[in-house]
Amino acid sequence: MKVLGLGNALVDVLVQLENEKVIHHFKFPKGGMQLIGIDDIPDLNDHIQLFTSTMKSGGSAANTIHGLASLGTKCGFSGKVGKDELGDFYIEDLESAGVKLYITRSDTNTGRAYTLITPDTERTFATYLGAAVEFSVHDLESVCFDNFDLIHIEGYLVQNTSLVEELMKTAKHKGLKISLDLASYNVVEANRDFLSRIIPDYVDIVFANEEEAKAYTGTNPYDALTVFAKQCSVAIVKIGKEGSLIQAEEIKCKIDSIPSKVLDTTGAGDQYAAGFLHGIVRKLNYEKCGKIGALLAGKVIEHYGARIPNDLWESMVKKVENIAQSE
Repeated sequence: MKVLGLGNALVDVLVQLENEKVIHHFKFPKGGMQLIGIDDIPDLNDHIQLFTSTMKSGGSAANTIHGLASLGTKCGFSGKVGKDELGDFYIEDLESAGVKLYITRSDTNTGRAYTLITPDTERTFATYLGAAVEFSVHDLESVCFDNFDLIHIEGYLVQNTSLVEELMKTAKHKGLKISLDLASYNVVEANRDFLSRIIPDYVDIVFANEEEAKAYTGTNPYDALTVFAKQCSVAIVKIGKEGSLIQAEEIKCKIDSIPSKVLDTTGAGDQYAAGFLHGIVRKLNYEKCGKIGALLAGKVIEHYGARIPNDLWESMVKKVENIAQSE
């Protein structure tokens, strides 16, 4: 089974803040995502220039695909970047992980996501979509779907409702399974009616954290799980340090989180999805899928950024294999 990721192709700029002043100054929703324009970037750069920062290719779906590829799953990714140095950087970074790319390029600047990490390890995103927002179904050749069995779509894309629905229609017509990560509670709040229509119609696997689940259902994680499970084949609700909840038909289980020294929660959901989908690809039971997801999520939060460092993947693959072979 091969997995194609669809999402905003963004370069992640990870910034370790010493306090919440920057977030308050720009009135960003703490723990959520705020869209910004190209004209906002110089002012934001001025406010963060004294803090430690790093840069990596990113976007929620791309982070998940990178994790899957690092575990040995055959993957692809489609998105749009600019004809600039950041675009070159983005392509080279994903290709080096063995991801098959279906990237188109634009005269618009490459998008970027500022990940503002506060001392409490919470992350707040200030996102300039740039070229990413120009991504359309016409940029993805129909034949591309023939090369994959499952598509994983990030929730941030649902702000482009026509694109997401067309992608899902095409995928279903081609016989692909569809996985959707809801991505951000404020995106869910703003697009709840649309999500309430497309999830029952198209989605096979849905990932949500506690806040996203509440934004969608208005209820607690356990009841939200039941709501999702009635609308799709596999429902996953992540409840932070308490672990995750999984329901599929008559199967329901709770997966504990693994002990971790939390440094930065960025990417925990993306890597959980990578682990879970890797288990799906290998046709493991849902409990093992959840355990692999928890393993990757627990490891990525011990490091800054949305990805597990490259030098740790060899040991991670062995741990995943232990889970896969366990009774």
